[in-house]
Amino acid sequence: MLKSLSTVAVAAVLAFSVAGCTTSEQRTAGYGVGGAALGALAGGAIGGGRGALAGAAIGGASGVVVGAATSDGGRRYCTYENRYGERYRAPCR
Repeated sequence: MLKSLSTVAVAAVLAFSVAGCTTSEQRTAGYGVGGAALGALAGGAIGGGRGALAGAAIGGASGVVVGAATSDGGRRYCTYENRYGERYRAPCR
């Protein structure tokens, strides 16, 4: 019972922590949380409790790195069309 309550509390804290973030920051945080969850599952399956903790740490760090690499850095991109009808994306003016 206590374990499920602590899980709910951790999930609530994570949800509130990204509430004021921009979309790219939320995406990066989502990758980190997803990586931590997958790492904990894999580490728990392989090495038990300590493996789950190590897997969560490694997965969370890896998820944040991947999320930061895939974000656009907060820049907005717009779609433009030139006089030949070709469309392209560039930072908004």
